[in-house]
Amino acid sequence: MSDTSRILSIAKEAIVDQWRSLEPLAQQIDEDFAKAINTLLQSQGRLVVTGIGKSAIVGQKIVATLNSTGQPALFMHAADAIHGDLGMVQPSDCLLAISKSGNTPEIQALLPLLKLRGNPLFALVGNTDSPLAKGADCVLNATIDKEACPHNLAPTTSTSAQMMMGDALAIALLRMRGFSAQEFSQHHPGGQLGKRLYLTCGDIAKRNTQPQVGPQTEWKQVVLEMTQHRLGMTAVVDQNRVTGIITDGDLRRMLEKHTQLDSIHAADIASPHPTCLEAHQLAFEAAAIMQEKKITQLIIIEQGVYCGVVHLHDLYLEGIL
Repeated sequence: MSDTSRILSIAKEAIVDQWRSLEPLAQQIDEDFAKAINTLLQSQGRLVVTGIGKSAIVGQKIVATLNSTGQPALFMHAADAIHGDLGMVQPSDCLLAISKSGNTPEIQALLPLLKLRGNPLFALVGNTDSPLAKGADCVLNATIDKEACPHNLAPTTSTSAQMMMGDALAIALLRMRGFSAQEFSQHHPGGQLGKRLYLTCGDIAKRNTQPQVGPQTEWKQVVLEMTQHRLGMTAVVDQNRVTGIITDGDLRRMLEKHTQLDSIHAADIASPHPTCLEAHQLAFEAAAIMQEKKITQLIIIEQGVYCGVVHLHDLYLEGIL
């Protein structure tokens, strides 16, 4: 076997091993999980997540997911907690301690301090017989049969299980709260994901020019209007209302069909009833419609009045597509 073949075989085996070990995880969701969710739904505080080593890294990701989906959360490193950071825990907070073994020295030292404060304590563990599991109010069971590591030592499958359980926690809270995409956008305004949730068609249209002709505009003036604005189209507008659209394709079809051009006007060329979107609609909706209809421009209106154009290139530039 060549080195390339061996590498590919090892990588695929690692993925398949993890997938098989993680498959039973859904069956380990039980009433304790539901109790933890209900406690958080009734809580007026935050979820303070703690852990050590790789579990600490997983904990930070879980905190980031929770904060973006409507559950206030913060991370407290288990080693730092016993040296002063425990002061960040407020009386109304809940606690989530993450540990595969549930028996690391830092967790053992922290556990009685957490219990002393009286905050609800959830344990995300891979060992339900551990001191952490036995001392918690709710146990989130992330037990796996083996790591993907051939020596069954390096945290691989176990950290994936912790991550999946954290995601299940976040999604359960999100859905029970009816957390909307609009609310998500308020927590996540940056990047392409944020743009999908807040950038409107009107935001894009106002940056473009607004090519338009009247129904009786002569075809030569139509060509000049389209050439000037360089969007490959023009709207046909009558008393501020869109009655049609003329694209480069419409012009070509008109030239193929007619030999006498002197009497040709915009209304004779236009495609009637063009697809229009309201200015308040999201840009990603425009992207979906363009892909579905295989078109490159959409006319944007506001309460029926023409206000601009969104072009396919705009969506690529914004990272929507």
